[in-house]
Amino acid sequence: MSHISAVIITYNEEQHIGNCLLSLKSVADEIVVVDSFSTDGTEEICMKHNVKFVKHKFEGYVEQKNFALTQATYSHVLSLDADEVLSEELIKSILKVKEKFTSDGYIFNRFNNYCGHWMKYSGLYPDKQLRLFDSGKGRWTGPNPHDKFILNKGSKSCKIKGDLLHWNFDTYKEHIEKINKFSTIGALEAFKAGRKAGFLTATAHKWWSFFRSYILGAGFLDGYDGYISCSINAYSSFLKYAKLRKLNRLQRDNKNVP
Repeated sequence: MSHISAVIITYNEEQHIGNCLLSLKSVADEIVVVDSFSTDGTEEICMKHNVKFVKHKFEGYVEQKNFALTQATYSHVLSLDADEVLSEELIKSILKVKEKFTSDGYIFNRFNNYCGHWMKYSGLYPDKQLRLFDSGKGRWTGPNPHDKFILNKGSKSCKIKGDLLHWNFDTYKEHIEKINKFSTIGALEAFKAGRKAGFLTATAHKWWSFFRSYILGAGFLDGYDGYISCSINAYSSFLKYAKLRKLNRLQRDNKNVP
């Protein structure tokens, strides 16, 4: 049977990290937590679970997750966020994979809980994730904050049964605060990549995002929370491109870009 290192990055995750660690006990031979100097009880909770706790300055989601891979003892890595928990079916699937790894990466569905509502539509399910992999066969990449593990060309992946349970947001306020933060990060990443935003770019992305998740993604079947989730996510797209246009204009006017 092969060994697995579970890897998690954290910052002030005392609300969720305990449940995340408990769900890993039966599948992980090692749990590594890379923390960005939390100021709450995250470290104390982690130490009660006998994890390898490493403090490391946060330089970006992609950068932090790639650093975390270097702290793992075993090449096979199971990467989770602190607000995620393995379902019982997924635990069984991972234990079966441990008996014999036949692929370089394993994909499973993520089931998102939004303000107490399990979202079956709204573009939030099945939300496929590649989170169990041979760390030597790929790396985390993508524009922050939308990190993604990409396998090297020629590597093999397959899908396994079970859901990764994700407590996405507990309140609408938390969602709004997160999109303001992430839209700023996304705008800066797009700006560094040389992307431009015109007068109508933000508005076009907002309406396309809402149409894609609420209509094409059947968000209306998730009830009122589906409407709210799709609306706030659409506004996130609007903010990202509005902020990008602002950065473009500052550059054009030879002003300091934050």
